[in-house]
Amino acid sequence: MTERKPSPSQPPADRHDLIRVRGARENNLKDVSVELPKRRLTVFTGVSGSGKSSLVFGTIAAESQRLINETYSAFVQGFMPSLGRPEVDVLEGLTPAIIVDQERMGANSRSTVGTATDANAMLRVLFSRLGKPYIGSSNAFSFNIPSVRGVGEVSVEKGDGKTEKREFTAAGGMCPRCEGMGSVTDIDLAQLYDDTKSLAEGALTIPGYTPDGWQVRIFAASGFVDPNKPIRKYTKKELHDFLHHEPIKVKFESINLTYEGLIPRIQKSFLTKDKEAMQPHIRAFVERAVTFTPCPECGGTRLNAAARSSKIKKINIADACAMQISDLAEWIRGLNEPSIAPLLATLRQTLDSFVEIGLGYLSLDRPSGTLSGGEAQRTQMIRHLGSALTDVTYVFDEPTVGLHPHDIQRMNNLLLRLRDKGNTVLVVEHKPEVIEIADHVVDLGPGAGTAGGEVVFEGTVAALRASKTLTGRHLDDRASLKPSVRKSSGALKIRGASSHNLKKVDVDIPLGVLVVVTGVAGSGKSSLIHGSVSGRDGVVSVDQAPIRGSRRSNPATYTDMLEPIRKAFAKANGVKPALFSANSEGACPTCNGAGVIYTDLAMMAGISTPCEDCEGRRFQAAVLKYKLGGLNIAEVLDLPVKDAVAFFGSGAAKTPAAHEILTHMADVGLGYLRLGQPLTTLSGGERQRLKLATHMGTDGGIYVLDEPTTGLHLADVEQMLGLLDRLVDSGKSVIVIEHHQAVMAHADWIIDLGPGAGHEGGKIVFEGTPADLVAARSTLTAEHLATYIR
Repeated sequence: MTERKPSPSQPPADRHDLIRVRGARENNLKDVSVELPKRRLTVFTGVSGSGKSSLVFGTIAAESQRLINETYSAFVQGFMPSLGRPEVDVLEGLTPAIIVDQERMGANSRSTVGTATDANAMLRVLFSRLGKPYIGSSNAFSFNIPSVRGVGEVSVEKGDGKTEKREFTAAGGMCPRCEGMGSVTDIDLAQLYDDTKSLAEGALTIPGYTPDGWQVRIFAASGFVDPNKPIRKYTKKELHDFLHHEPIKVKFESINLTYEGLIPRIQKSFLTKDKEAMQPHIRAFVERAVTFTPCPECGGTRLNAAARSSKIKKINIADACAMQISDLAEWIRGLNEPSIAPLLATLRQTLDSFVEIGLGYLSLDRPSGTLSGGEAQRTQMIRHLGSALTDVTYVFDEPTVGLHPHDIQRMNNLLLRLRDKGNTVLVVEHKPEVIEIADHVVDLGPGAGTAGGEVVFEGTVAALRASKTLTGRHLDDRASLKPSVRKSSGALKIRGASSHNLKKVDVDIPLGVLVVVTGVAGSGKSSLIHGSVSGRDGVVSVDQAPIRGSRRSNPATYTDMLEPIRKAFAKANGVKPALFSANSEGACPTCNGAGVIYTDLAMMAGISTPCEDCEGRRFQAAVLKYKLGGLNIAEVLDLPVKDAVAFFGSGAAKTPAAHEILTHMADVGLGYLRLGQPLTTLSGGERQRLKLATHMGTDGGIYVLDEPTTGLHLADVEQMLGLLDRLVDSGKSVIVIEHHQAVMAHADWIIDLGPGAGHEGGKIVFEGTPADLVAARSTLTAEHLATYIR
């Protein structure tokens, strides 16, 4: 883009109409330089792993946030996350950035849609002013605040200064039985320990409770139980002390620690967290050992009897939070009370924003951890829609994730509204419907990983179409219906499915074929499949829950591929496998296997410098002398997947277990990833496909995939369809929850839910082949699929 020449009469302040980036080198970016027009909608596209997020989030947005943080005092900065300056030569023309990403909300089980958006706070004030009978301030309606009562003596400083006895109460809304969680737990003791063993023999079967770990050793040090006696031989008192003892200070290896029974310890460490945010092995333990049932005292509302007794027009706050938001907005509209007019206006605006953004089917009591990535992103948008701020840079990460084609137009209108208010809107996106509305397009590539990181096109949508880039060539891709579909080998029967908004759904899902489940967001797709299929035997479910990992985690450790590699190195060299782990004996002692030295600078950004001893390779020099197939362990971890497939597939380094995992990674389009690349540098789409690769070797006849095209470039969708075909042809049944029309057209059988969202959905509106769906044109999905196919 050529810089606009200032006219002699133009004020200097009006000349800063570009965001300039010079020499960006974050992650795989190769000295990228771009000029982005302000107060315009710019879409960044390119294959997954080409560097879009590194440029938009890791460079532009990160530097904007860092500069804003620096305006606060050093004291305040001490409480904020410290952000390092991105690897870039020049950044000019930045404005304050608001990031709306796909991070799932609320790792806390107390977080709901209402608490996350402040709608609950406004409702509580509303009920404290208008609710009858009056029970107290807004705190009396909060399920996170317990009621408090106390008696004590106070000294009154008047006259002779006598002490007086006083009683006080502070009303909170928390249900005392479930402590505001809405559910009570029943723990299966048989899943916690093997009572035929002693603690020293490893009786505990809880993740992290190993015999030599401090969690178990503190039991032995407490003196309450004998660590060498089988648990079944404990006396009644020993068993009570072991399971239910109240917190008490004990001396453990000259350190004062708190000892408490096993049950309260598990409740604090596992059950206060949102299940969706747990690591897979911990979630599996919780699901195995704990049953959650609605609290019998509050009926799952989380609120005590007093909070439920106060009503406005026969509705209490629990009823209001359980309503579908579109219905709640109508109910609020019917309230007319001049004394709280500003509160009602703000609450109405917030609830209307939910409806406008396509989330009217949610309820305020929905746990925020159960929202999909797309729903969480749109929920975060709500607080910005009515904002009076202008000249702000809004940064979106695939805002159409989880959206039916019918809903994408609504999202486009919201993006354009934000732009038309005078804001700069930057969007990372693959969907052609969003690319179409861009004022400016930046296409990165040409490939992924080390083959990407360059700007291959910059300009208008029309110019992109005429370009020869991968995105330009695929922008007008259309699918065609298959000439013939596979025949099913049986059926998975679902009867009377009624979770969430499903209306006693009966459906037979064909087996041995590719089944696509579709429908508008909120129509009940996930409720039907995850609620009635995912938990069954032989079902492998790959959902949208993000994979978690520290900067020490990488594809080799996440997929368990490193284990056979370490054993192969150990066998070839006659040494211990632990030497080939950067987290164990083989780690460089200087950097503890991190490869870099981190220097904490308090409120300023920490500095990471490559370790001088191991030169960033993470291993001791002695370990790097051991070779397998001519390469040492550091060189193996630096291999891209596509090269590692050949390396471990034949010759001296042949390792079938590692080769199988690598083949799965290549099949899902991750051939460019390095085995030792930190998980923290992977994009959302890459993480989802890495998770899919780990599940592909799992024994199971039925695969459930939740939007596998998330984060995929137009050119990569074809490869994903090929993968789905190979799964089906190998004898698997594949059920895909998906909105992408190319996947719908490729299906053997489509199940369409609707007709709308929330209580307007929850029904099967079509079952049949894609050709029958297009011919009938009886649903929203049918209309959009018919216009998409060629």
